Amino acid sequence: MQFRDLKAQYTQYKSAIDDAIQNVLNTGQYIGGKPVNELEKELAEYVGVKHCITCANGTDALSLVLMAWDVKEGDAVFVPDFTFFSTGEVVSFNGATPVFVDVDEKTFNIDPVMLIQSIEKVKKEGKLNPKMVIPVDLFGLPANYAELEKIAKQYDLLVLEDGAQGFGGNINGKMACSFGDAATTSFFPAKPLGCYGDGGAIFTDSDETAELLRSYKVHGKGENKYDNVRIGVNSRLDTIQAAILQVKLHAFKEHELDGVNRAYQLYSEKLQNIVETPFIPEGYYSSFAQYTIKLNSKEQRDALQDKLKKNDIPSMIYYTKPMHRQQAFADLTFIEGDFTVTNKLCDTVLSLPMHPYLTEEEITKVCDVIQEFMNA
Repeated sequence: MQFRDLKAQYTQYKSAIDDAIQNVLNTGQYIGGKPVNELEKELAEYVGVKHCITCANGTDALSLVLMAWDVKEGDAVFVPDFTFFSTGEVVSFNGATPVFVDVDEKTFNIDPVMLIQSIEKVKKEGKLNPKMVIPVDLFGLPANYAELEKIAKQYDLLVLEDGAQGFGGNINGKMACSFGDAATTSFFPAKPLGCYGDGGAIFTDSDETAELLRSYKVHGKGENKYDNVRIGVNSRLDTIQAAILQVKLHAFKEHELDGVNRAYQLYSEKLQNIVETPFIPEGYYSSFAQYTIKLNSKEQRDALQDKLKKNDIPSMIYYTKPMHRQQAFADLTFIEGDFTVTNKLCDTVLSLPMHPYLTEEEITKVCDVIQEFMNA
């Protein structure tokens, strides 16, 4: 059993993917070109925004937006405490200060009430300028943008949706990566829509932001790559990866989103009243980058993971350490009591195998082992 079965996907689409790669090899154009341009158009249309700008990876996608928005030293950027390191890393990388915010215990996404408290605290201290918030669509579930965008408007903050795990989700039909002032996603192979290497994209309706992003991602270019009007970076999506993503985007829309949600329904039906299963609010649709359950304690979680391993069932813990405890952020000050939910989640969550090609038999095996463990 695979935690995320990329081989099954490739087997099903081998001919189309091989042809897409061969077409790029035949042209000899490995940077830019038709596949990249077509993919950006297809992604923008799918998400429902005006511009899609591809880049080298999801971390660069975040960082490029911060560059375009002139986020710098003295700015405070509010980031959920329970997420992958890169969301906070890019803030420090661009010279600003990440301010970590506790999350909602049901959705695992940034808690709007705690966000307000964090903003008020920063304003009261008067050392930093509250600039923006980066909500994360954790495990495939979009954050609470109805509330977050109200708060952002109230405090004059920019909103950057981190949709690295959320691509394909929606809230009442409005697609993930279309919220806030801009959004990003990652095409890391294990993401809901992944390529065969690294890749990322940025989405926005702002013509000005899009123009800046297209400059920053290619060495700050002006009219051409030898006309450099600002200091930028080198962050482009390879043409081969774009060609692969065109094939995989078709599969993603045709059946893979339905496949992971079918797996979610089967898991949750079999695990109800046994463990705490993922909570999906009314009107929300998750792309299920992960299917994550909650146990009662760290000891119980670790023991269950060990039992799954003995039964040849892979599982993962996202995340073993909260952002505020990462050594890289040791110079920041915080109050441990501000992160009670995140601290508990780090000790009690466990992610089970999740992908569109899981069979009912495989899901049943996982659930039977969990039930046997919980009843022991």
